[in-house]
Amino acid sequence: MKELWDTLFGLHATSATITALQMMTRALLVFFAALLLLRVSGKRTFGGNATFDIVVKIMLGAVLSRTVVAASPFCGTLLACLVLVGLRRLLAWGSFHSHLVGRLVKGDEYVLVENGQINQANLSRNNLSRKDLMEGVRESGHLDALDEDEIVRLERDGSISVVKKKPE
Repeated sequence: MKELWDTLFGLHATSATITALQMMTRALLVFFAALLLLRVSGKRTFGGNATFDIVVKIMLGAVLSRTVVAASPFCGTLLACLVLVGLRRLLAWGSFHSHLVGRLVKGDEYVLVENGQINQANLSRNNLSRKDLMEGVRESGHLDALDEDEIVRLERDGSISVVKKKPE
């Protein structure tokens, strides 16, 4: 049985000795492990664009790919991914329960326009040009002029949200 396991998974294989069969078997196992890890991580990991979600996405992909090609130890890389997912969950929990943690992990939102008046300091602080602002207003608010906005914010995930003025 141990020989079959080693033939299929090559748990002690290196990137120089791994076979195509072992890579295919590892890819299959890593695929399902990734699905499980993402379920544990939570829906927002791939649904959100917060900085820490993006970091988790990139790191999970990088570490899991090393597992498939035997560039790193099989079990060690899966455990490292579990640690990343656990850290993501811990930070999400901390962000929910603590404004300070949420601010450190996710950042702040910024008012870019209020009652048609552009807040130039917040545009500059976030390296946004007037063209970037107007693009966001058109995309999220479906508006072409700032005088139709009550408030425009740069959200913590980097998106621009628009609250339209109420019709009088």
